[in-house]
Amino acid sequence: MTNKLLVLMFVAAVGLALGSAQGTAQGSAQGTTTALTSPVTGNAVTGKKLYYDHACYSCHGFNGETGARAFVPNWPANLATERSFTAFLRGRANVAPVQPSTSMPNYPVESVSDAQAKDNNGFISRMSPDGAISQREFIAGGKKGVTLHSPRGMYIVGDTLWVADEDAVRGFNRSTGAPLFTADFSTYKLGFLNDVAAGTDGEYVTDTGTNTIYRIAGGHVTVGIKDTALNGPNGITWDAANGRFIVVPYGGDSVIRAWTPGSTTLGIAGIGASDKYDGVEILPGGRTLVSSQGDSSLHVFSGLTGTAIIKTGGAPADIAVDTKRNRVAVPFVDRNLVEIWQLPR
Repeated sequence: MTNKLLVLMFVAAVGLALGSAQGTAQGSAQGTTTALTSPVTGNAVTGKKLYYDHACYSCHGFNGETGARAFVPNWPANLATERSFTAFLRGRANVAPVQPSTSMPNYPVESVSDAQAKDNNGFISRMSPDGAISQREFIAGGKKGVTLHSPRGMYIVGDTLWVADEDAVRGFNRSTGAPLFTADFSTYKLGFLNDVAAGTDGEYVTDTGTNTIYRIAGGHVTVGIKDTALNGPNGITWDAANGRFIVVPYGGDSVIRAWTPGSTTLGIAGIGASDKYDGVEILPGGRTLVSSQGDSSLHVFSGLTGTAIIKTGGAPADIAVDTKRNRVAVPFVDRNLVEIWQLPR
């Protein structure tokens, strides 16, 4: 079957602020020092959220010290002032690169405003199967008693929509959007809560920054497994037929991991030819669908082998499968849209 593509605007939730470190920033590769020459008015915490929301870690690493284009210690001059940094974001020659991992995209004021915005301004949109946005702010931080900073992975269990947020996992009524539950992670040092899925004994969420999968059950948060072999766990989904989770890595190698709750060891569910995996879903017949930012493609794994089946229009984030229509929705953080593809059978 020929793939068919529908494109729609995707409303991204971002907190706007310019975060910075105090003191001087170490300079370019020539060894010069670039000093901060203007007052810092941004909020570093909100700036960190913005950094993750726009997937800046794809090139610059999760802390600015790793990745293909690390900031530390080679701080460029355009980071010396807030004014120069803003001008840099607005003035990119390559306005909308097809592959953001190799070219810095432009950020217009509609995407990142000049003014510092408040926290608790994340929201979740409701979209119809044909791609129309039926409710732009179905669930919105700061409204109707909702706290929501930076919504990421989501998962539905019964009437509850579970959402991974910046500092918590939150439950909402899937029909009304009313807040139901918040899992408190204040006793843990978090890296980057990312995706959430439900097993038979609770909800589980990945922390990409600390190589951890947390378990939420009975109102309590515990560590399910912490292992460097997870290689920056990103997407997670429940494989009911085999009683295990499938977890895809954003960093490190290209090994798709299998993990059974309660176990202290990881298995191998697949070995891919790409990297920087993000979303993962189980398809009929035991196949696994995975999105890769490494090659801007969707891959299907059958057994241990993965094959690229769809070339997307950029670096895909998490994915969601419409099982009734055999379609997959693919959001793009940097492009502000969602692609809907017909899946081959």
